[in-house]
Amino acid sequence: MNQVEQTLRLLTQHQVEFVIVGGVAISAHGSAYLTFDLDVCYARSRSNLQRLTAALAAYHPRPRDFPADLPFHWDERTLQQGTNFTLSTDLGSIDLLGEVTGLGDYEQVRAASVVMPLFGMDCQVLSLDGLITAKRAAGRTKDLLVLPELEALLELTREPND
Repeated sequence: MNQVEQTLRLLTQHQVEFVIVGGVAISAHGSAYLTFDLDVCYARSRSNLQRLTAALAAYHPRPRDFPADLPFHWDERTLQQGTNFTLSTDLGSIDLLGEVTGLGDYEQVRAASVVMPLFGMDCQVLSLDGLITAKRAAGRTKDLLVLPELEALLELTREPND
């Protein structure tokens, strides 16, 4: 089982409310884009923060590129005090996003998502329209470079008379 699949299963088993965004979402829609981490937008309710911290605790989450000698405590309070976290874990790199540029918080991202089967699970995945909006808003070179492919994939999904 690959790390993305293992992480998605873990989050699903813990009933974490999340939407897959970023590279894994792009790949799920048929892109050739390669990614090395999992980006998810997560609900910031207290109960979801508890489920999320419990799900990842055994996998030693730490801020990516954080000095090893600096203390870091992974718990619900840590998540409450921040919004977006870029983590290194035993499962690989995971980006936890409380908000997505161009779309907003979890509820808005979820409204812009679709359910897709991934690894035998039904997962909330940011739609092509949502991905295009987010990538344009982020405006980073790597985001802008993937836009033509996302727009082509969107065009392929449209009905001939749309």
